[in-house]
Amino acid sequence: MELRHLRYFVAVAEERHFGRAAARLHMAQPPLSQQIRQLESELGLQLLRRTTRRVELTPAGESYLVRARQIIAAVSSAAGEAQRVAAGLQGRLVIGCVGSATYSLLPQLVRTLREELPDLEVAVQGEMLAPDQAQALADGRIDLGLLRPPVEDESLLVEVLRADPLIVAVPDGHRLAGRRRVRLEELADEDFVIHAGGGRSVMHDTVLARCREAGFEPRVRHEVAETSTLVTFVAAGLGIAIVPAPVAELLVPGVTYRPLTGSPTIELAAATRTTDEAPHLKRALSVLKGLI
Repeated sequence: MELRHLRYFVAVAEERHFGRAAARLHMAQPPLSQQIRQLESELGLQLLRRTTRRVELTPAGESYLVRARQIIAAVSSAAGEAQRVAAGLQGRLVIGCVGSATYSLLPQLVRTLREELPDLEVAVQGEMLAPDQAQALADGRIDLGLLRPPVEDESLLVEVLRADPLIVAVPDGHRLAGRRRVRLEELADEDFVIHAGGGRSVMHDTVLARCREAGFEPRVRHEVAETSTLVTFVAAGLGIAIVPAPVAELLVPGVTYRPLTGSPTIELAAATRTTDEAPHLKRALSVLKGLI
């Protein structure tokens, strides 16, 4: 049995006439009658009662018609779905993201993907540091990472999207809160709240490097895992923090953000598996780059 046999049967069952069904199928009537007989022979039962003027369905034929329509619809739906997947219009995309990008770029990206690719299922992992994203990409747990380079993994493709300015976050009422700009050297005597070290946070290493370039070793009082916690600590007066500019989108009461003199920056990049050629991923990357 082939799919065409089902299409032939449905046409005859709906038209209730071999001649009209043959015209609908753009074929001659004798071959159509022969194909229906072959179908009935293979099934071992009668689907149609033939008269000189019309065709009637047997009870078995009525039941078979329901299933035949469902099968044809399913095949058509599967073909359409496969075409949408091949075109990158449908699929599942899991995104990992560093904390500082979750407050600006990520919401914009997800909204735009839903608007432009409504059949794409988008899932987002919680705040993830760069090493965690690299491992999640390698394990297949995420498909796209928004992280801070460098990433030392040859199995990943890392493309820089932009350079975010570094700013300083201080408690409201701090001596520097009223300044238009702050020089890094002015932070030498401050208590710092920074991201956790141990090779897990690019921001940790970046803050230490920028402070050392300014001629001092930062007095680190607290190390935290998440950016939201870091800003909360600043609001509580536990120290100051150097953060990427998008963190200012996290409007925590009690925190003032000020730009740094010299406009130091930190890069934000998109990371994917080098072997991942999924069409929907390529479309998502195109949407992402259009937002930068």
